[in-house]
Amino acid sequence: EIVLPSKIAVRDFAGKLSLPVTELIKILMKNGILASQNEQIDFETASIIAEDLGYKIRKEEEAAGAKEEELERVREKIDKGREMKAIPRPPVIVVMGHVDHGKTKLLDAIRKTHVVEGEAGGITQHIGAYQAEKNGRKITFVDTPGHEAFTVMRSRGAKVADIAILVVAVDDGVQPQTKEAIEIIQAAKLPMVVALNKIDKPEANVEKTKKGLSELGLIAEDWGGKTVMQQISAKKEINIDQLLDMVLLVCLLYTSPSPRD
Repeated sequence: EIVLPSKIAVRDFAGKLSLPVTELIKILMKNGILASQNEQIDFETASIIAEDLGYKIRKEEEAAGAKEEELERVREKIDKGREMKAIPRPPVIVVMGHVDHGKTKLLDAIRKTHVVEGEAGGITQHIGAYQAEKNGRKITFVDTPGHEAFTVMRSRGAKVADIAILVVAVDDGVQPQTKEAIEIIQAAKLPMVVALNKIDKPEANVEKTKKGLSELGLIAEDWGGKTVMQQISAKKEINIDQLLDMVLLVCLLYTSPSPRD
């Protein structure tokens, strides 16, 4: 049995459940709730999550009858939504890559053309997330810092995502943070789409970059491998639509029970 207040921070709630904060954030996201570790969730939401995990709930200073009816009403709504499964949760995409390889430019290019109207920054600025729309489907993007000092934060970002986009600049090739990002993505067992960025630059060398990635086990489809790669220029907004098409394809292949769903 755990006692919950009317509102509780995600970090404190994780402590009561004896869970890592990242694991609780992942559970919340699976239930359609995007919240950072410092944000608060209400008692009803926390109760449903905790009960699903096997805990008995008691509210601080509870008014038993009224609150139980309210909790039951919320539970029925969530259960009904789970049963219907008419609208799937938008897939969560984490964007990773070496510093200065164009991750921010890519996110800016997607924002410019595909962000849901009125949605920019509206999901939660605390975790740097926003939604884009392509072919009538919404996609949630989670930004992750590029500097090596934020290794842990990038790792947490990967753990709450469904798919990763690895940005690699073809004028610079595989770099230390590229390798680090690949290790994080693979450790999180995430499907991956590689964005081969900066194809507009004179010194761009796509084949050399593919060779460097192949040495790390990422072999492009046109080389006989299974890694989806898309050449882009985030700066000039070249092939951004094609990249999102690849992301949606990978979503269908890896996040649905079957590709037809």
